Amino acid sequence: MTKLINKKIGIIGLGYVGLPLSVEFGKKRSVLGFDKNKKRIEELNNNFDSSSELSEDLLEEAVNLKFSSNIKDLKDCGIFIITVPTPVDLNNKPDLEPLKEATREVANFLKEGNLVIYESTVYPGATEEVCVPILEEVSQLKYNQDFYCGYSPERINPGDKEHSLRFVKKITSGSNDYSADVVDQLYSEIIDAGTYRTESIKVAEAAKVIENTQRDVNIAFVNELVHIFKKMDLDTTDVLKAAKTKWNFLDFTPGLVGGHCIGVDPYYLTFKAKELGYNPQIITSGRKINDGMGEFVATDIKNELLKRDINISKTRALILGLSFKENCRDIRNTKVIDLASSLEDMGIKIQIFDPWVDKEDAKNQFSIECLEELPNKAVYDLIVLAVAHEQFLEMGVDSIRSLIVPGGLLYDLKSVFPKEKVDGRM
Repeated sequence: MTKLINKKIGIIGLGYVGLPLSVEFGKKRSVLGFDKNKKRIEELNNNFDSSSELSEDLLEEAVNLKFSSNIKDLKDCGIFIITVPTPVDLNNKPDLEPLKEATREVANFLKEGNLVIYESTVYPGATEEVCVPILEEVSQLKYNQDFYCGYSPERINPGDKEHSLRFVKKITSGSNDYSADVVDQLYSEIIDAGTYRTESIKVAEAAKVIENTQRDVNIAFVNELVHIFKKMDLDTTDVLKAAKTKWNFLDFTPGLVGGHCIGVDPYYLTFKAKELGYNPQIITSGRKINDGMGEFVATDIKNELLKRDINISKTRALILGLSFKENCRDIRNTKVIDLASSLEDMGIKIQIFDPWVDKEDAKNQFSIECLEELPNKAVYDLIVLAVAHEQFLEMGVDSIRSLIVPGGLLYDLKSVFPKEKVDGRM
């Protein structure tokens, strides 16, 4: 084990998962952080993280870490950790192409005694059914004889400074007892919260995919409550506050469920289940509810506008927030887009302001021109607080209302402001 554990680490993918991992390992051992995005590498070499997850000081602490966009720089590594995205396609089917591509790249440098660890979220069995055959074919080496694999799922929560990498227990696994020991010992070096070694790679894969699926189902439940309570003229937030006074009531709130994890991972599990002949019901129902919340909120807003005799076709609206969650730059799979599109389909003219989001990213991904700054006078008939960024909370409800013309509507999708201060909420 000593021989393998001391090998140089190559980390493939330097996003929200790969970068913190590279930095923590880079404090203790030789690490090569690879990403094909040359701009990203240039920024990191200047100790700048455009995702705002890591400060310049933290990047400087990783004294043994080098960054590169040259794939050939991985040739000296003996341990490879793959942290690339695993999205879904337009039909919500798993898109494993980024994972396969990274696997092929690593396989070109794979040597006897090497270890490949996957952190990307997949369905149970994907590592050994999809990735290992690629490693064997390209490298011409034999699995569990010439090289080994491990799986240690990422548990990064973008924008969350409290539950950072070191302070969340790490699930580990390996392709045999030897590699499982190596993987567990390796992560034990950097995880203060400790590790949990599972019985197999497949168990670790399943544990990861159900974490976010469970959250998705629970959020779908409270989102369904919104549907029901709106018809009863009940305020869902008031109901949930009352219910949460019981010690074992689960604390979930309604809203738009996007991002690259909760809004995606359930589709990986349902894909595998259907492939095995089982048609999931609770999971797929939850996904259907959550995927439809953008349109539902838009309809609720329309009803509130009509109550106030506001002409829908002449409504000028501002959406505050575009990222998939608060205090985060990530706009992947953000459901704010669904809300904006639904409002536009009704004839409402939309503008979006988000101080966290890169304007070029918004333009490239969604063809949206985000506002550079907010106006200094009342110009909107409707403002929707879609993402509870700290800047919006600091502005306060009165400052936000000052941007609305008399008789206009403030809709608090996140229910963060007092009920009596807004005109509509979930």
